[in-house]
Amino acid sequence: MTDTTPPSGPLSGPLSGPLSGPLSGLRVVEIAGIGPGPFAAMLLADLGADVVRVDRVSPGGLQSLPQERDVLARGRRTVAIDLKQPDGVAVLLELVERADVLVEGFRPGVAERLGFGPDVCLERNPRLVYGRMTGWGQDGPLASSAGHDVNYVAVSGALDPIGRAGGPPQIPMNLLGDFAGGSLYLVVGLLAALLEARTSGRGQVVDAAIVDGTAHLLTMITNLQQVGAWNDARGTNLLDSGAPFYDVYETSDGRWMSVGALEPQFYAEMVRLLGLDVPADVALPDSPLPDRNDPRVWPELRARLAARFAERTQAEWAEVFEGTDACVAPVVPMRDAPQHPHLAARGTYVEHDGVVQAAPAPRFSRTPATLGRPPARPGAHTREALAAWGVGDVDALVASGAVVQNDPS
Repeated sequence: MTDTTPPSGPLSGPLSGPLSGPLSGLRVVEIAGIGPGPFAAMLLADLGADVVRVDRVSPGGLQSLPQERDVLARGRRTVAIDLKQPDGVAVLLELVERADVLVEGFRPGVAERLGFGPDVCLERNPRLVYGRMTGWGQDGPLASSAGHDVNYVAVSGALDPIGRAGGPPQIPMNLLGDFAGGSLYLVVGLLAALLEARTSGRGQVVDAAIVDGTAHLLTMITNLQQVGAWNDARGTNLLDSGAPFYDVYETSDGRWMSVGALEPQFYAEMVRLLGLDVPADVALPDSPLPDRNDPRVWPELRARLAARFAERTQAEWAEVFEGTDACVAPVVPMRDAPQHPHLAARGTYVEHDGVVQAAPAPRFSRTPATLGRPPARPGAHTREALAAWGVGDVDALVASGAVVQNDPS
């Protein structure tokens, strides 16, 4: 098997080069949006797809939001098309004719009003997989309403259980909704539809709703709840900070250690390394820890563990637990994660075009993924991309204002 592991060492160099990866040869049209749609397109580009991002032209010129350092815009070319002009929509439909996938994130009905809804696109290209990324989905009472990640996660049932006992629900940034329940389910749907199209010769619409994906992610927890193994009160269960052996503890320097010692053998190793495995006849406070299998004594057990972790710095505890089976690890700040020895050795983060970012994931033994192009201003590749895809008379389109070529510098 070919070794495609990135070079060792922190930020050891960009995983860049010509398009490769398992999706090499796949053509994707992305209608520019925010959040989960761009992340899905980034992932497709990371895996080798030729993604053309369609940025719209506003009355005052190109959209003002700079993308040069927006990592979610990496890996693809950007063209600027005036979708309010019939000639602009015609250009987009020419791209659609040559594409395998289209990704859009409008509210239901918007793409249809603009002239490139699924019926129009599938008529032009019957093999097209048309991906729709929304929060509420294409139908239902809330489908036409505005919303954001926190709203979708809340309604799906995923927000209520997250948090500590006695406290309010805690917002898990926008990882759970936008990117896990949204982007990743969209990509799974697109790839499944592409695989099916190989046999049927027919494309289809993929309705990826964040509420659906997030609810699907809850499968294990909702199952536990229905069989009586999960309490409705947050912060009282095995995996939600209720159990003292699955929690975080502050160290003497104000940092934190994560504890995930669920299994008895891992818990025993943690207790041993903490120096708390003392004989039963030793007097308090050095007596054996309370029975971890009895939730009634969890508060006492948590207090004992907290007191012990507070005696040393995070670095000292990290050294104690490094490479053991205790399931204890330091809570690493985001800005420090690229330098963590394990992530550095794997090349999990790289510096590409002056920006530190996560390398493509997952990894492939024969068709390694690459970062490809750095982010660029909207319309920086209009001429290049349209010519590469064989679309129309580019000079005439630029002259008419249907498309705009921006200065890439």
